[in-house]
Amino acid sequence: MAPGKRLAAAYGSWIVFEDEAGFSMTPPRARTWGRRGNTPEIRVRGRPRRRTSIAALCCYKPGERSRLIHRPRTHLLLKGARRSFSWKDYRDLLVRAHIQLGGPIVVVCDNLNTHLTAGLKQYEADHDWLTTVRLSPYAPDLNPVEAIWSLVRRAMANTAFDAPDDLDHKLRREFRRIQLRPHLIDGCLTATGLTLTSPTPPCTPP
Repeated sequence: MAPGKRLAAAYGSWIVFEDEAGFSMTPPRARTWGRRGNTPEIRVRGRPRRRTSIAALCCYKPGERSRLIHRPRTHLLLKGARRSFSWKDYRDLLVRAHIQLGGPIVVVCDNLNTHLTAGLKQYEADHDWLTTVRLSPYAPDLNPVEAIWSLVRRAMANTAFDAPDDLDHKLRREFRRIQLRPHLIDGCLTATGLTLTSPTPPCTPP
């Protein structure tokens, strides 16, 4: 990162953590109540032919309400079909975040191949409002979006979906629930052990 861009990013920017996860018609399992000696069973349909990917952004700035921005993508489980976000999908999501947040953003993400594409790096270099910081490999505990996935999957646990639209409706509802509760988004950051402090304004040379 160029020194000038580092200084600009440190002052007045939103800190945006990014991650992607996949969801299918097969629900995650979790502990639940049941009669002693009778394990509860939930019957689901055959192997799903569709996968829903969601890229989510946890957005923080001292003095501002924390935000959760997300974008879903549906993928058919066909041979040779793409099953995750492309770099253009990530670019469009970052543009949306920039517009919604109304200011420059510093994106903190992992080293997924899609994040390292030449197209995404070039887009960052061409736009001063965007700065990217890479997390160390194998450091999901430093990304608050991981806790968002835990909240969503906990709410979806042991649920049988009759149709793909039911899954999409449930995902939209759970993300909306979290968006309306900024304290949950703040708690996801607290779980990482990271803290945000207001940077010192840059000095203007005489």
